[in-house]
Amino acid sequence: MFTGIIESIGVIRELKKENDNLHITVSAPITHELKIDQSVSHNGVCLTVVGINNDDYTVTAIRETLDKTNLTDWKEGDAVNLERAMKLGDRLDGHIVQGHVDQTATCTAVENANGSWYYTFEYDPALHNITIEKGSITVNGVSLTVVNSHHSSFSVAIIPYTYEHTNFKDFQIGTRVNLEFDVIGKYVSRLHALTI
Repeated sequence: MFTGIIESIGVIRELKKENDNLHITVSAPITHELKIDQSVSHNGVCLTVVGINNDDYTVTAIRETLDKTNLTDWKEGDAVNLERAMKLGDRLDGHIVQGHVDQTATCTAVENANGSWYYTFEYDPALHNITIEKGSITVNGVSLTVVNSHHSSFSVAIIPYTYEHTNFKDFQIGTRVNLEFDVIGKYVSRLHALTI
C-alpha cells in the first residue's frame, strides 16, 4: 500500500525486453535504502525490486502491467515518480493507494494559474471508472484532489512544490499518464455499473 506522496524522482537508465517482460533499471537517490523484493511505486505502478547495483536498481514489468499502464511509453532518460510502500503506523498524508493502475489518461490541457497549474486529463469511460468532485485520484502515483469532474475527464490543481518534486513539470498536451481511481469511487462505480 502507498499514500501517493512522492518521495523521490528516479531516472530511467535502461529498458531491456525479455520475451513479454520489460526489465527497467532506475537511478534514484533512494536506491541505497532499497532491498531485493521490496515494492516501489513507479508513476503509480507497484513493481518489485529484483536487482540493486550501486545507485541503480532494477524492476520487472510483465505483459499485464505493460498492457494497462503507460510503461510502454517510457524512454531512457525519463523521470519517474517514486514512492516506497507505507509503514504501518505512519501518517497517511495522501490517501490509500494500491499501486494497481486502473487505466491511462491523456493530458488535454495545462493552464498556468499565476503560481499554480491546472492539468486536465481525459480517459475512456467504457471501463466504468469515475471521479468524484473533491474526491481523490492518483495521477502517475501522485495523490491529488479532483476538480471539474466530468463523465470522462477531470482536472487537478498542482502547487509549486508538487510541480518541482514530481514529473508533472514534464507533462504536455498529449502526455499519457497512469490513473488509479479512489477505492471508494471504484466501489461506487462498480455498483452503478451493476444497476444499469
